[in-house]
Amino acid sequence: MNHSNLFTQVLRTEAMAIELAASRFTEESAQKLISVYEHLASTGGNLIISGVGKSGHIGTKIAATFSSLGLPSFFLHPTEAMHGDLGRVTKSDAIVLISKSGTTEELLNMLPYVQIPKERIIALVGKMDSPIAHKAGVAIDASVEKEACINDLAPTTSTTVALALGDAMAVLYENVMGVSKEKFAVNHPAGLLGKSLSLTVDRLMMSAADCPAVGESATLQDAILAMTQKPVGMCAVISGKNLLGILVEGDIRRAFAKSADAIKTPVKDIMTAKPTTLGSSTLAFEALKIMENPLRLLNVAPVVDEGVFKGVLRLHDLFKAGFNSSLSK
Repeated sequence: MNHSNLFTQVLRTEAMAIELAASRFTEESAQKLISVYEHLASTGGNLIISGVGKSGHIGTKIAATFSSLGLPSFFLHPTEAMHGDLGRVTKSDAIVLISKSGTTEELLNMLPYVQIPKERIIALVGKMDSPIAHKAGVAIDASVEKEACINDLAPTTSTTVALALGDAMAVLYENVMGVSKEKFAVNHPAGLLGKSLSLTVDRLMMSAADCPAVGESATLQDAILAMTQKPVGMCAVISGKNLLGILVEGDIRRAFAKSADAIKTPVKDIMTAKPTTLGSSTLAFEALKIMENPLRLLNVAPVVDEGVFKGVLRLHDLFKAGFNSSLSK
């Protein structure tokens, strides 16, 4: 047996089944789905997904996808529904039933007790001429010629097609409802996209109270002492609360390279007077791009609002939050 051929044949079989499912989908079905989505959006109803066995696992993923796009959705096991979970269902909801045979007994037993009208019952079924398909207002053909399993038994091709159809339904919702990156990020505050679109510098920076700072009359010795007590990679030179400049380790090395007696040098003579700064409301993602500018790489950057020194953002803090160099390009 050529094992690589077997492996790739599974992929080809499932890919072909998805292509066939795509060819069977109609504009009429799309419009019916859109009507369901518009109803849910206007009433605040939930999209419920239900199925048994492997179809149930697929249903859980589909529900999670819709929820991530802002449509409240949850998986409802038909057996648990008959033992109390029907209380989660409201008259404003819609339901998706997943069944390869279209005759799943648990789904058919549950349906009479689900107070959802036919037009908001969606069926992903392997047989269009089946009881579940007939009870649905939107029946989507999820049939497959055979499972990729060598014995044509284990749910493989059928679950892949059901999953793909669920993804297509979710993307249609995303398009119709105008789900933007910003709206998506609201439901993904801990994900990288959410952080990119919502996490600001003030959430990651070290506050001014935790950063070394000296006045404009200070000497290099004063700055080194402050940097030793609060090691963040730079020292702010301030007048009142306003930032005049910064001193970094490179400035110190250059000062000593010029004079062995540099320790008494006024910081205002060796500081960087016009450093690159960040605003506290700057998106962390944008801060990464600024700090990783190949023309001027920065390991630390002062955070300044209207001239007032607010703190320091370190490149390390961005990496720790999950950002990385590839994202700044």
